[in-house]
Amino acid sequence: MCKLQWHLRLRIPFLLVSLASFVRAQQQPPAQPSQPPASAAQTVVVTGTYEPMTLAESDRSLSLLNARGAQLVLDTLADLLRLDPSLDLQERAPNGVQTDLSIRGGSFGQTLVLLNGMRLDDAQSGHHDMDIPVPLDAVSRIEVLQGSGSTMYGSDAMAGVINVIAEPPTDGLEIRLRTAVGSFGTNQQRVSIADTFGDLSEQLSFSRDFSTGFIPDRDYRNLQFSSTTLYRSSLGASNLTLAYMDHPFGADQFYGPYPSWEDTKTWWLGFNQDLGPDTEASFAYRRHSDLYVLFRDDPSLYTNHHSDESYQAALRRHKKLAANTTLSYGFEGLHESIVSNNLGDHARSRAAVYAAIDFRALKRFSLSLSAREEFYREYSGEFCPTIAGGYWLSSKLKLRASASRAFRVPSYTDLYYSDPDNLGNPNLLPERAWTYEGGIDWNLGGRISAGATVFQRRERDGIDYYRTSPTALWQAINIDSLNFTGVETWLRFAISRNQTLDLRYTGLVGTQNTVPLIETKYNFNYPSSSGVVAWQASLPGQILLRTRIGALNRVSQNPYALWDVYAACSRGKVHPFVQIANITNTSYQELQGVQMPGRSLMAGLEFLWRGR
Repeated sequence: MCKLQWHLRLRIPFLLVSLASFVRAQQQPPAQPSQPPASAAQTVVVTGTYEPMTLAESDRSLSLLNARGAQLVLDTLADLLRLDPSLDLQERAPNGVQTDLSIRGGSFGQTLVLLNGMRLDDAQSGHHDMDIPVPLDAVSRIEVLQGSGSTMYGSDAMAGVINVIAEPPTDGLEIRLRTAVGSFGTNQQRVSIADTFGDLSEQLSFSRDFSTGFIPDRDYRNLQFSSTTLYRSSLGASNLTLAYMDHPFGADQFYGPYPSWEDTKTWWLGFNQDLGPDTEASFAYRRHSDLYVLFRDDPSLYTNHHSDESYQAALRRHKKLAANTTLSYGFEGLHESIVSNNLGDHARSRAAVYAAIDFRALKRFSLSLSAREEFYREYSGEFCPTIAGGYWLSSKLKLRASASRAFRVPSYTDLYYSDPDNLGNPNLLPERAWTYEGGIDWNLGGRISAGATVFQRRERDGIDYYRTSPTALWQAINIDSLNFTGVETWLRFAISRNQTLDLRYTGLVGTQNTVPLIETKYNFNYPSSSGVVAWQASLPGQILLRTRIGALNRVSQNPYALWDVYAACSRGKVHPFVQIANITNTSYQELQGVQMPGRSLMAGLEFLWRGR
């Protein structure tokens, strides 16, 4: 272990110095300059706020990850999420095949995943929250709220929220075809067709990702289809999303020492409708199925089949009370159910009302007060207030702070699951937490921007799995007191109109007082320190380059670093590209006992045609 850590300490500075040297060597202007990145004062966000506002106006810790226009130097949504070190992707296989997402040390169940502002979380298990059915080409951006979001979104938003925004392009006909082959028998195809007809925009997207696996029983096949429709009328915008995903994969060692196999499917219908400038209604239906075989070669020994459904509806409204004061309020309802040969048949419903008031004064002060009451049949009501405020020291420097309460009801797996290694607990209590944070944002007109946030989350009745010895069952329990304290820092430098350099770091410390740390399963697999250096450029000859170096030190494992490089040529209609992942061939595990692949290469072509 000491040799590995010493080798890692030598390797990371070398990689960072090499990257910085290459950046300096490439600062000549390209032949066809692209647009400079939007500043925080220009970028509009819809997550963590009751009405759209610029990123600079938000008093919460928010980050924005743009996907549209970067498809040539991205392979999957996981590539995009890895640019933010506060997001801990605990993958069991590459390319987002099976991923747990953690924010600020929270468990995978404490991160709420949204699709166009509507809940995508899975009632069966948080392990399926990242079964996002829309292909990468359909995604415009991902907005990330670090910290509690239950006041706005309800259960599960304890540690943070990611909101996947899928919407069609609105600039005319676009046909995009892509094919690629690579290491481990990987074979990919993507198709996207989009067009605009007056006030109507439509995009049809398809994605297929196949691999024979880097080791036996780690093969996968991922199919995704989606249709996104945007229509603008005198009433406002109408947005309809239809999506489907089929996702079979080898699951060797994923949930225990077994050669397992799993197949998950997701169906999604989401509809958002503006009812004038101040009111929005939304409805979504989600169905998810999970077929799990403990021994792939002998399904008769142990096989689970789960199927869950959810219906959700919301009505939101905001109203200007004065020039600098806005009142927001609304109602939400959710019903979810499951049919399972292991978990049983269950259903639960909840309803919520919320209200918020936002004050702005002298272009220097901001304050928002909000509260939500959520009602359940099975549990007592949950009251979640939030207070957030900001103060501009100057036009370029802002202080912000917030305090908020959040909660999560146990998943059906937490409550009722059983297999040879794991046992649920029907007596589990909901998790509850208070999060406090303070931060500073600094922006020099878009060329240089930086920020830092200090935060603490104080959990009560946190849910994890615990065992008394290495041969005992993992049993779900409530942890009385679980606290996480950390810091997030970032620096973005626009080297030129066509090059950006991002440096981000997250440090985290967790404590609890209930059980020995070595015998908990999930909560103490968090990274105590995580850093990312990312550089992206458009060079002469319409050459696109993106590289990312991420270093991570998990509490329960050895530290490791991963270096990925993406290169493409966007000249003409046929665009060649190449992607090299894990250049240094690092051996690593993001979840204990689940080995991840070494160096891999992907190469392919994209055909892009745009109509007049």
